[in-house]
Amino acid sequence: MSDLREVDASALTLYTTTWCPFCNRLKKLLDEKEIGYTEIDVEADAEAAAFVESVNGGNRVVPTALYSDGTTATNPPASQVRDKLAELANA
Repeated sequence: MSDLREVDASALTLYTTTWCPFCNRLKKLLDEKEIGYTEIDVEADAEAAAFVESVNGGNRVVPTALYSDGTTATNPPASQVRDKLAELANA
């Protein structure tokens, strides 16, 4: 597996809110592994909120992860995010 610390933060965008415990936990776990990501607060960005709703059956579920290949994951565990980023890095 490649070193995920070298993965460009553009490979992962996290749609979050400030008050979401699942968002905070995922960010904490990624930060501990020094895995970069771009974070967008859906409460501060109407377009981001609309995107999250569009990939979650009309629901504003966070965290929602958007990967550089266009795929998404809703409330993914950190291990799944790491695996997906490793897959993208080795593609």
